[in-house]
Amino acid sequence: MPGIDECLLEAMALPGARGAAVIDWVSGLALGTVGECPGGDGEAGAVETAEFARMAAEHTAFAPAEAGKGLPVQDVIVTTGDGFHLLCFVETCFDSSVFLHLWLDRETGNLALARLRLQNLAERLVLA
Repeated sequence: MPGIDECLLEAMALPGARGAAVIDWVSGLALGTVGECPGGDGEAGAVETAEFARMAAEHTAFAPAEAGKGLPVQDVIVTTGDGFHLLCFVETCFDSSVFLHLWLDRETGNLALARLRLQNLAERLVLA
């Protein structure tokens, strides 16, 4: 089971990966980053991405059909002119407020493969 560093390195091995981070969506703190960051500022990027993730995770429109059954949102995909941003929420036995953010190049990235692999990483990620 990979820790944060190993998880990020596995994410960066995906075709077209430009950058990856593990972020706490409550605090906006990046628990780990690797590669490039959109906008160039890793700390600001983590805070902005966390705001977006928090909005999706806490919005009542995405609430699970049965209250208390897992995370309300599994993942979010944002498409930009030059890339894809995948936000994959990590479910933990404690307060699940962590997500993986993967930035893929639009020309060389494989969105479907990245989504599946990121979900697998999120399931195996060990936060200690």
